Amino acid sequence: MQVIIVQFFSVKINIQEIQPYEADGIVYHADTCLPLVDAVKREKLKFKALARYTYPGDRLTEETLGLSSIGYWDAIDPQDWGLDWHRNEGIEFHFLESGTMPYFQENKEMKLFPNHLTITRPWEAHKVGNPNIGIGKFYWVIIDLGVRRPHEKWVWPEWIMLAPKDLFRLTTILRQNDKSIWKADKRIRQCFQSISKVVDTDIEGSNSSRIRLLINELLILLLDLLNSDEIVLNESLMDSSRSVKLFLKELENNLSEAWTIEKMAQSAGVGLTRFTYHCKRLTNLTPMRFLTMKRLEMSKKILIENEYLSVAKIAYTCGFTTSQYFSTVFKKHEKCSPKEYRNDKIPC
Repeated sequence: MQVIIVQFFSVKINIQEIQPYEADGIVYHADTCLPLVDAVKREKLKFKALARYTYPGDRLTEETLGLSSIGYWDAIDPQDWGLDWHRNEGIEFHFLESGTMPYFQENKEMKLFPNHLTITRPWEAHKVGNPNIGIGKFYWVIIDLGVRRPHEKWVWPEWIMLAPKDLFRLTTILRQNDKSIWKADKRIRQCFQSISKVVDTDIEGSNSSRIRLLINELLILLLDLLNSDEIVLNESLMDSSRSVKLFLKELENNLSEAWTIEKMAQSAGVGLTRFTYHCKRLTNLTPMRFLTMKRLEMSKKILIENEYLSVAKIAYTCGFTTSQYFSTVFKKHEKCSPKEYRNDKIPC
């Protein structure tokens, strides 16, 4: 077993037996939040967190397994950094106590104001800052539910003590709606303030019980908040077809990967037969045909925008195994060779 030691401003992190997950051809680990780490080193803001894996902060102990990160930052001066697009290993609850914060989630741009609560599921890409974060005090809690795709069954940590019917209701609401921002009440604000106090005073897990109690309280308050809204549930949001749709969208950013249909199905989190069915229904193409068409689209763009790049280099960049195979496939679909296509599209 490989052990890696990473140091974040005097906090040592032992990365052992990390359970990575694969999506869109990339093996993901927890976000390292390097811009935040750098900002703390430069004393741009106050930061305190308890975390595991590669999330920055003091180390969480086994008493809170399932909790990936919990903490806050407090920025009282203008900032020169932001957190770019990323996903988390778990569901994340953000809360802005004061100030304003530019925030993006799944291509939706919004501005957070005091008492705004945001919820991001593991498959939802989001970023903080445009490009810089605002002045404000910002809290977060990330709980790993053992899922990376919308259709997968959620498994809460065993220390979550909500009654089964309440936990089922909370899970159902979070899975069957995609609303991302809520106006929290003073009870939620006070809960996050209490969380910051136990995070501040924790020494090697000394506040584990208090952390568990506060997260349970937070989930109860969240359930009250969600129940008070007129939420329209949509079961299709947790259908396996949505997981395949998300994968196909992400695939376009990773066309150079050595994809097989089996690997694509695995990355989408569904079986081979189900993956093929959904892909054909969503695109009217088989998975490998869809992959080829996307690679060809990419190659045509590169041919025009990079006129001095060799055909062989373009072939490998787009995921074709050889330049000869690329040229054969290209000519079959475009009725001309890659060089002829480039010469026709680029004026002399």
